[in-house]
Amino acid sequence: MIRIGVVDDHALLRRGMIDFLEEQSDLRVVGEGANGLNALEIVRSLHPEVLLLDINLPGQSGIELMPYLLAKDPALKIIILSGFSEEQYALALLRSGAMAYLSKQCDPTDIISAIRSVSAGRRFVTSKVGDLLAQQFNKKATDGPLHAQLSERELQVFLRLSKGETVGKIAEILSLSVKSVSTYRTRTMEKLSLASNSDLTYYAIKHELIH
Repeated sequence: MIRIGVVDDHALLRRGMIDFLEEQSDLRVVGEGANGLNALEIVRSLHPEVLLLDINLPGQSGIELMPYLLAKDPALKIIILSGFSEEQYALALLRSGAMAYLSKQCDPTDIISAIRSVSAGRRFVTSKVGDLLAQQFNKKATDGPLHAQLSERELQVFLRLSKGETVGKIAEILSLSVKSVSTYRTRTMEKLSLASNSDLTYYAIKHELIH
């Protein structure tokens, strides 16, 4: 029996997913939640083998949560569910430790296949993500979108800045110093060749990194 946690802030979608998963004889949903605090509590107290994690959560995003979740349970297998296309975040999240990245528009059977695969210790890669990995392997580091060059922490800071959050607030949320956040901001600006926070927001919207 594979123990599963489901974290998604859309209650109807979450309920439908849980009902679908529990139709499978080898799957058991042990916990559900709608935000980052719920995710941390599920991992801490219920010890799922696999966590289905929405990337776009209130408070802390899935991108920000992953290091904390894996620190609490290094054996945890995280499957990212996202309303964003694979091109935007899949490679960054796989590099950060996710075992699979699935679009919410995927065939439901892909979710079942992904759970069984990651539970057995294997990454689950859709054909679309596989194509992206192949392209990444074959191209030069300077090819592709500029945001692909951002580190995990730079990406976190970039997304929050693009939503209008202040350096001080970001520092508090990410448990960083204001100086560190400012440094990440400066590096991000340089890598993206941007000059202001409004430029960051425009870039994020243009590349469909935020809704």
